[in-house]
Amino acid sequence: MKLSIVVPAYNEEQRIERMLEAYLPYFAARYGMDFELIVSVNGSRDRTAEIVRRLATQHPQLRVLVEPRRIGKGGAIMAAGAVARGELIGFVDADGATPPEAFEDLVRHIGRAGLIIASRRLPGAVVQPRQSWQRRAASRVFNFLVRRFFKLKITDTQCGAKLMTAEAWRAIVPHIGLTKWAFDVDMLFKTRRAGYAIREIPTTWSDISGSKLRIGLVSFQMLLAICRLRLLYSPLRWVVDLYDRLLGRVIELEPGTQ
Repeated sequence: MKLSIVVPAYNEEQRIERMLEAYLPYFAARYGMDFELIVSVNGSRDRTAEIVRRLATQHPQLRVLVEPRRIGKGGAIMAAGAVARGELIGFVDADGATPPEAFEDLVRHIGRAGLIIASRRLPGAVVQPRQSWQRRAASRVFNFLVRRFFKLKITDTQCGAKLMTAEAWRAIVPHIGLTKWAFDVDMLFKTRRAGYAIREIPTTWSDISGSKLRIGLVSFQMLLAICRLRLLYSPLRWVVDLYDRLLGRVIELEPGTQ
């Protein structure tokens, strides 16, 4: 199988059907049965799983995993990646912000890289409508800190579309310890440390309404999460236990997080 696309989904009943109805015909027309799309539903209390199961009866390439606990975006991606069968394995957000054409750009341009990511910050990227100044400011601060803490020359660590070779995925993703706010950064850092090339290309991205995230709280949680991650990769790793006792509830650490 050529391609596996993972879609983590938490309470996405308002947006998941439109996203899948865009992706499934697009990739089926190009890959036939040589691709799969795995929706990994975690902790949802709405009709997300019901909607995906109904669509799966119409699209043989669609698979669904349901985890009743909230295991975070990263946990959902890791669960689906463990059963993915593609030579290339990637993930994309359930809101449909990244159109299927933009995700296929990742497939076409991965080349010899182990990981390719979509960027909303590189020249040539198309972002519509323009994000609020609060989101733009929070994103710039976050990416600045990531570059300083981890020496990652990445313009947009948090864009939801990423693609890896199956070899790189299995070497990296099962060993990621943070499943929520710092998942993407941990994946990028581990990929670079393992010696895989990382490629970044400009993307097309739409700000889809319906997000339940509160930008102020999320920004604070993400800041704490990358501080914790930096401690894990420093001589002060022993501080993490104390850090978790004091701030674990704030950054919503998941069970089993390391």
